Amino acid sequence: MKTKSLLNRKVQFAFGSAILTLLVAGAISYRGMVVSTESEQWVRHTHEVLENLQDLLLAAQSFESSYRGFALTGEESYLESYRAGILSAEQHEATVRSLTVDNPEQQRQIPALESLTVQKIRFAETVISLRRTEDLAAAAEAVRSGQGERIMAEFQAVVHDLQTEEMRLLAVRNADAKRRLGHTKYLLILGTLLGLLIAVAAAWSVQRDSSTRGLAEEALRDSEEKYRMLLDGVEGYAIFMLDPQGRIISWNAGAERIKGYTAEEIIGHNFSCFYPPEDIQCGRPDEVLRMTAATGRHEEQGMRVRKDGSRFLASVSFTALRDSAGHLQGFSEISRDLSERRESEAKYRGLLEAAPDAMVVVNQGGEIVLLNVQAEKQFGYRRDELVGQKVKNIIPEGFAERLIADGTRTGAEALAQQIGTGIELSGRRKDGSDFPIEIMLSPLESTEGILVTAAIRDISVRKAAEKHVAQMEGRYRGLLEAAPDAMVVVNQGGEIVLLNVQAEKQFGYRRDELIGQKVKNIIPEGFAERLLADGTRTAAEALAQQIGTGIELAGRRKDGSEFPIEIMLSPLENAEGILVTAAVRDISVRKKSEEHLVKTVGELKSSNDELQQFAYVASHDLQEPLRMVASYTQLLGKRYKGRLDSDADEFIAFAVDGCNRMQGLIQDLLAYSRAGTNGKEFHKISGENALKDALTNLRVTIEESGAVVTHDSLPAITMDDTQLAQVFQNLVGNAIKYRSAEAPQVHVSARRNGGNEWIFSVRDNGLGIDPQYFERIFILFQRLHGRQEFAGTGIGLAICKKILERLGGRIWVESQPKMGSTFYFALPEGVGK
Repeated sequence: MKTKSLLNRKVQFAFGSAILTLLVAGAISYRGMVVSTESEQWVRHTHEVLENLQDLLLAAQSFESSYRGFALTGEESYLESYRAGILSAEQHEATVRSLTVDNPEQQRQIPALESLTVQKIRFAETVISLRRTEDLAAAAEAVRSGQGERIMAEFQAVVHDLQTEEMRLLAVRNADAKRRLGHTKYLLILGTLLGLLIAVAAAWSVQRDSSTRGLAEEALRDSEEKYRMLLDGVEGYAIFMLDPQGRIISWNAGAERIKGYTAEEIIGHNFSCFYPPEDIQCGRPDEVLRMTAATGRHEEQGMRVRKDGSRFLASVSFTALRDSAGHLQGFSEISRDLSERRESEAKYRGLLEAAPDAMVVVNQGGEIVLLNVQAEKQFGYRRDELVGQKVKNIIPEGFAERLIADGTRTGAEALAQQIGTGIELSGRRKDGSDFPIEIMLSPLESTEGILVTAAIRDISVRKAAEKHVAQMEGRYRGLLEAAPDAMVVVNQGGEIVLLNVQAEKQFGYRRDELIGQKVKNIIPEGFAERLLADGTRTAAEALAQQIGTGIELAGRRKDGSEFPIEIMLSPLENAEGILVTAAVRDISVRKKSEEHLVKTVGELKSSNDELQQFAYVASHDLQEPLRMVASYTQLLGKRYKGRLDSDADEFIAFAVDGCNRMQGLIQDLLAYSRAGTNGKEFHKISGENALKDALTNLRVTIEESGAVVTHDSLPAITMDDTQLAQVFQNLVGNAIKYRSAEAPQVHVSARRNGGNEWIFSVRDNGLGIDPQYFERIFILFQRLHGRQEFAGTGIGLAICKKILERLGGRIWVESQPKMGSTFYFALPEGVGK
């Protein structure tokens, strides 16, 4: 029994030692990885300095070539790239200064670099000024002086010294990173092997006694599980084991995250699946295993392929695993994704610069560590003037209190109360002026601890708008009360939120009886359907269909009586959403007027028939005695002219003129009564022939006025030929009659409108017509001028309108005073068929 107890203690001690060894090795390895990560960060820091130095040199060369290009050509486009180059150079100088704060040697070179930059800019400005004020020769002479080349040479020398120092640091830091990573790998492998050897020894000891075998196996499984858990806890690295042929035999959580395969999917497969196809074709995976087996360890950086086919840059270390006899047992691979951090840093900086708001990154000490170009513009500082400065310089009150911990809470707790909320504070520009801002805070984890990204928006315009809105709301209430119509403001729930005194009078309610009530109480049908959304559209869409249109509905007074109303809707935006202002007008009087108008139109229609009957009477019964009077007065004028006194001659002339005008009026009335109803058969007639007939009738008028009448090709129309000629004669005659000081110019044309309608036009250069008289001139007996200015009866255009409307056409005019007129008339192509 004592022997068995002793054996148990030995087994427990052996497995305990193995587990402790594995845990210690894992902890040391993990610490080594953390230190290695820090070393790699310094390597990336050095690369970033080198990149900015190279960009600075390129920016200096860019603006130097730009101002020289302007000196040679004088083109302003070179100055745009010149200014962009200066801005880029200043930004990279500021970045280099910030990145080399940790290096006193490099910091001593920065003032010389900035001084040379200033000298280059001054010299460039001198050349540009000479080119603008003098000529190319003066600018070229300044360039040939060699001053620019001397400054550029000194500038390049300083940049070269900075690059040389950074290259030295890069070499030192690369060597340190590799050394630390190598130590970590050796410790991990040594600890693993030692733990495995102790576990094997314990297992061999257990085999000597079957009674302790089960306990040893259980301890071994526990050890392996803890070792596996230790490896799975390292998520930043892919760690797995290979057999001598390169097949995968173990897999940790970091490998699953980086490469995309689960353990079930990848164990048993060859590790060559992580290589790009071109590397597989040239046998690179087998070559790596051969080199590792020969040297014991192999490190490289190269592209690897994930499960989804995407590629990434990886840092990979292979180690050959051998037993005590030196036989190869397999390989271990430790790899790290280098692209993740580079891509995330580049994307973060890109997003920061592309943000429309000012972005400022602050550490928990309240110091600014990063900002974007919008922050420079908003606060008026250069980037190098703000980096490293306290955030209180630009946000003097409130921000730091929300960032820095007080005595009772941590910085994270203070920050957590503000994350995601808009904080309104006051910002201070470089010139000392304050302006309102809104800040959104978000945390940013980094190797330096938790930083805070602040998105800062200038809300000066919004504050001014809010003040303006408050003023406008007061004015709106005043306008509402002064409106002559009833005004009712309704929300999207159909509830009345505001009304004026006219609404109280129209509907018979007191104001407090309507506020908060449904609008259906006073407009029972139709209004709510135009305001509220149904199941297929939004309220805004429903309202948009009614805005600006007069809607006729029925209103209901407090006593239950209904009356006709007309509503005009208009939207009103406020903090509660879109309201609707309804201007409500009582149209009871208008409705009665419309009814009276309908009755009157019927009477006028009957009167029109009487007018036609009068025209026929005038034609037969009035013209006969009028012709007799006209004949005798004309005879008196001819026979006794000059034989009587001057008064008698004048009186006879008046009588003759009156008879002539009366005959003309009767003829026009007869023409109007017959317009479009002469009963002749319709047939296809030539528009040009109809115009020719009209011009023949107007021959004397055209010759006396010196008018020039032109026309385009005119189509054939199916109608009565005399009626089209009559329309042309009236329109061309008016164009000649109402002429300006210039000789009349008249042009007739036609164009097809759609498939079966022709639009004719008669354009002149005459007096023109004020638009307010467009409708009046087509009414019977309506004249715009006195008879002393222009003869006529005011019936011609009425005749044209009647002819065309009887034929299914229409007539209208476009004109401006002193700018001539264009009369249009439209006729269907197949009219009369």
